[in-house]
Amino acid sequence: MNKMLIAAAVVAAGAGGYWYSQQSAPLSTSDDVVLSYVPADTPVFSAQLQPFPIKSYINSLSEAYRQYPPETFSELENEPDERAQFFVSLFKSYAAAMKDGDTFAKTFGLADNIRSYLYSLGAMPVLKVEVENADAIWALLDKAEAESGLAHTLGNLKGAEYRSYLLTDPEEQQQISLVFAVREGIFTTTLSTSFLDASVLENALAVTPVDNSIVDAKIIENIINKHGFTNEGVSYINHQEIVTGLTSTDGNQLAGQLSKLYGIMGEDPIDYLKTPACRAEFAAIASNWPRTVAGYDELRVTDNITELGFRTVIEGNNKVLLDAYQKLRGFLPAYTQDIDNTVFNIGLGVDINQMVPALTTIWDDMLTPEYQCEPLAAMQMQMSQQSPAMLGMFTGMANGVKGLGVSLVDYKISDDVNSPQLESLDAVVSLSADNPAILFNMAKSFMPELANVQLPENGDAIELSSILPIPAEMNIAPKLALKGQHLVLFSGDKGAAIADNLQQESLQNNGLFVMSTDYMKMIDPLLTFVEMTGEPIPEEIEAMKHYDMRTKFSIDFKPEGVEIDVHANSRSSK
Repeated sequence: MNKMLIAAAVVAAGAGGYWYSQQSAPLSTSDDVVLSYVPADTPVFSAQLQPFPIKSYINSLSEAYRQYPPETFSELENEPDERAQFFVSLFKSYAAAMKDGDTFAKTFGLADNIRSYLYSLGAMPVLKVEVENADAIWALLDKAEAESGLAHTLGNLKGAEYRSYLLTDPEEQQQISLVFAVREGIFTTTLSTSFLDASVLENALAVTPVDNSIVDAKIIENIINKHGFTNEGVSYINHQEIVTGLTSTDGNQLAGQLSKLYGIMGEDPIDYLKTPACRAEFAAIASNWPRTVAGYDELRVTDNITELGFRTVIEGNNKVLLDAYQKLRGFLPAYTQDIDNTVFNIGLGVDINQMVPALTTIWDDMLTPEYQCEPLAAMQMQMSQQSPAMLGMFTGMANGVKGLGVSLVDYKISDDVNSPQLESLDAVVSLSADNPAILFNMAKSFMPELANVQLPENGDAIELSSILPIPAEMNIAPKLALKGQHLVLFSGDKGAAIADNLQQESLQNNGLFVMSTDYMKMIDPLLTFVEMTGEPIPEEIEAMKHYDMRTKFSIDFKPEGVEIDVHANSRSSK
């Protein structure tokens, strides 16, 4: 539960991954000057196209999220290299700025609402952020220089001034530098190299526009219209451009840059991918899976709360595969998708009866083209030695199963420090199937203690306390019941209520996987008990105290491709 991992889920779209949708502004990419410098063949792109309330967002985060333990930078602090110390200083400034929204904005010279852009010029990354006070940026860099000893070089490219920090050793023949610039209210950071054309840096610093921009190609509008995202922002990874860059020598900007780099190295480590067969076959695969795109469906930000929902879609054009993937989908109970009233949920929806036929279709489709490209042919050879039909031996025992759900609804630990115990537990485990009674009777042969158990068909529950070896002091009374098409194991009043609601839920193939967590409900009772015992609490766990955040993560197969959906809700702990 490392908070950096949680943060990654929240900002999964990258540096430009905050999009503000309290007001849906009309989309007009032609009015955005920055976009005219982004080439249409960029492999990676992420942009916040409408102003995002950065100060309110920082304020809305729980205090635990905004704090970093003192030892966070301890390992890097011992690095003697001045370049490492330069970045340590910047990271420390960032951590200190997370105190609140005002401090963050003042530290980085930001306005209350900002736009940002992350993309690449071939292999060269470019980050741009709107700034209100350029002096704050220079003061931040001056501080890092003073604390590290790393000095900058001033540069001027067709009127655009910038600072350059050498990242390679001075004696190396080829040089790479980190560049910072502020021009017309836009902060830019990128890399500059001695082996690439000056035009790359000119594009990055907004001196020279590109010939065919992302605006000219209408890529952003296409993604938003196709997937129904809000107009505030878009991210994508272009698989086709990446494949072109890896399988050709000059097919796009990325390919040209890699060719120059390999020429300097004296060898091309992936020359085996540049055969005509590999170029054509990888291009065909990329055509079937052209892009990974992401966008927001909702985002509400105030000083007290941030609520967001965003989707990532791996676009697919292979109808045979997509139809087969969708046949794998099973049933996810409603309770597994409740982010507000539970501690932890997980649901797996798989139609067992469709598993072998669907996987066989997928397998056959992947083996159908006889690849000539060496790595693809080797992959096919390995696949041909296996068969998903063998799974039929195991899936037959779970005939009719459509899904499995688990929920920790609530729990409480007693206040008795001398004799701690689980005072109450509300939980549910459910198995959904066409005929769960048959599956239960089959399970009896593997669990002798259940041999004499008869489940009423009317949905009444039976007590399992006398059957399962549960210590009496745990105060848990598990029950088992058939609720319609669901075999349900539950405990507690809240668990019983969920079990009763399942009686009304019919089996529908509505999803593949879902997981949700309320971090405060999960962690705080444990921390409270440990505090009562007087035992020391590890700092990493202590940092999670009052971590008021809820997340829900799901994966599904849709006609458009593979869909990953994330919802998160964070409240300020002030």
